[in-house]
Amino acid sequence: MPGIVIRDDPHATHNLADRMKELNVPGVSVAVIHHGAIEWARGFGVAAIGGAPVTADTMFQAGSISKPLAAMAALRLVQQGKLSLDADINTYLTSWKFPADKVAAGKPVTLRQLLTHTGGTTIHGFPGYASTDPVPTLVQVLNGEKPANTPAIRSEAPPGDHWNYSGGGFTVMQQAMIDVAKEPFPKLLHDSVLAPIGMKHSTYEQPLPKGFQSFAATPYHGNGTPIQGGAHTYPEMAAAGLWTTPTDLARYIIEVELSSHGKANHVLSQDMTRQMLTPGMGKWGLGLEIGGDAPNPYFSHGGVNEGFVSIFVAYENSGEGAVVMTNSESGGQIGDEILHAIATEYNWPDYRPRIRTTVSVDPKILAQYAGTYALAPNFDLVFTVENGQLMTQASGQPKFPVYAESETSFFLTVVEAQVEFFKNDQGKVTHLVLHQGGHDMKALRK
Repeated sequence: MPGIVIRDDPHATHNLADRMKELNVPGVSVAVIHHGAIEWARGFGVAAIGGAPVTADTMFQAGSISKPLAAMAALRLVQQGKLSLDADINTYLTSWKFPADKVAAGKPVTLRQLLTHTGGTTIHGFPGYASTDPVPTLVQVLNGEKPANTPAIRSEAPPGDHWNYSGGGFTVMQQAMIDVAKEPFPKLLHDSVLAPIGMKHSTYEQPLPKGFQSFAATPYHGNGTPIQGGAHTYPEMAAAGLWTTPTDLARYIIEVELSSHGKANHVLSQDMTRQMLTPGMGKWGLGLEIGGDAPNPYFSHGGVNEGFVSIFVAYENSGEGAVVMTNSESGGQIGDEILHAIATEYNWPDYRPRIRTTVSVDPKILAQYAGTYALAPNFDLVFTVENGQLMTQASGQPKFPVYAESETSFFLTVVEAQVEFFKNDQGKVTHLVLHQGGHDMKALRK
């Protein structure tokens, strides 16, 4: 289901196989949690074009979904007294030190800040390394030294100043965890998180060990061509290194849901789990995004690696949730659409499509809106009228219909966005305002 549905539209839903074909997504794997248990898990499509079908045991790279499980391992080290949430992270770093920086204004970076993306650290995400490329050590990544393909991880703002998503911060945390645990990161994560939860088809080992390779999905570009050389290698394991399945991630979700109520606690205590789920700046807990409302909050995370896109959403109190993993760069859209369908079927309070009502607008009025509107330098929105339907096309993107809610307000169904047209005193359309993602963006008519 799309995020926006027109009231009484008989074509609001789409066949999954058709959508996979339209979006060039070879494989999809889904697990659904209902009343605190895995209700069903199933694969769709193929792990590799011309190859075996996706099953519940097919492994995908989780991308940034690696972060919440790495956060859980870090919090276990806090419980054991080996790390502190609020001490200078350099207290625990021995192989490398986070450099003092004028930008940080003399403030130390803490583990709590790294987990909540408020440490002021650089590097949003990592591209990984192709199979033919040399792979840097973790210290080389931290310092931005060759063969690392990203700049050094440094301060971009004083710690605690504002929220800014940073895979770089989790990489600093990874080094601190290795230094205090004194063991390889994949072993630390296996022993402290994956094994206790029962995640048997999961590993942080990079590249994927031979014993798992027969389960691995092949990654693809959004145009349907395979990523050259296959899955990339990510030495930034805490930020992007997890290989897993939706079923295993569902086990992690159930562990968090139960632990928050003192009913599982194989990894974290109830108190530590509650701290992890408490939203702070940017509505982030310790490694997790927190949404919903106070009576029924949810925790979630998405993940994107080269040729893999995944997402999960889970409710803290009701024991509901779902995981969607794909082996295509186009997987984000289909993942959202699957979540909308699951949310509708299982009556979640969030993620269900928004229902909008359309009105009929005189074609003469629609014709007044046709034209080009400059949203940003070298980025326009072009509106046309085709067979009585107002259409819009952004620079470099496909053309989509827009539907009227009034004579001046319109909406799209492919994305959650609204367009409002404005006229001057002479009745001539002068500009529009695009409402999308919580922002109002003005575009002048050319």
